[in-house]
Amino acid sequence: MVRKRSELPEVGDLVVGTIAKTFEYGAYVRLEEYGGHEAYLPWSEVSSKWVRDVKEFVKEGQKVVAKVIRVDRRKKHVDISLKRVSDSEQRRKLLEWKRAQRAEKLLEVVAPKIGKTLDDAYREVGWKLEDVYGEIFAGLELTAYQGEDVLKKAGVSDEWIPPIMEELKKHIEVKKVKIQGLLMLTCTEPDGVARIKEVLQRPLELLSKELDRNTFIKVYTIGAPRYRVEVVTTDYKYAEKLLNQYTSTAQDTAKELNVNYSFERER
Repeated sequence: MVRKRSELPEVGDLVVGTIAKTFEYGAYVRLEEYGGHEAYLPWSEVSSKWVRDVKEFVKEGQKVVAKVIRVDRRKKHVDISLKRVSDSEQRRKLLEWKRAQRAEKLLEVVAPKIGKTLDDAYREVGWKLEDVYGEIFAGLELTAYQGEDVLKKAGVSDEWIPPIMEELKKHIEVKKVKIQGLLMLTCTEPDGVARIKEVLQRPLELLSKELDRNTFIKVYTIGAPRYRVEVVTTDYKYAEKLLNQYTSTAQDTAKELNVNYSFERER
């Protein structure tokens, strides 16, 4: 069951619940992220419309998104509202819930591989990722894109890293973007071919230190004097930055080596 660290939610929190029992003046709702703790849904908070019978609006077993309106921690009593949840809040919470389910499923698969329990996985991985990246699944997604250093930054111990990386390859698809442009390079000097090669290679050598495992830059001829440069990575802005750095260095190198240079961005 997807879980939160705290025993009870805070006032104003959005929660996912299952209608456990309905009666004339309200309903009890099982809070899925808080160990199944039951919250009370008053009839006056079921809908902004006139409520004659709660059962006309909610059914036992139905999943709902609600907003917490009162919390008595001493009595462990929680009141919730359905009518105070906007459509956008409902969509956002359901997306968060689905992402939390995906994160838990991955932790559930990984933990036994190193002799750990799901509780261990939350304590040693999940909450650490949440502390650093705001959400467990966000941390796992970032790991899939950027590699194991994301886990290490969050303080996840080395024993967890190989099985997590293995499962991420199966469950999180790394989507990539590609941008490209055409370089026109000519040189009338006796060693012109070598100079053009230097114009193409020097930017690659300088940028190679910045590239992560999901990024590559490819340069190839499509018929002299035209050369295509491609940047493939997971982030469009990062791709633009790399392409600009490549072409800027290439232009400076071309000027230094007396090579005629022009660049045209391809769409």
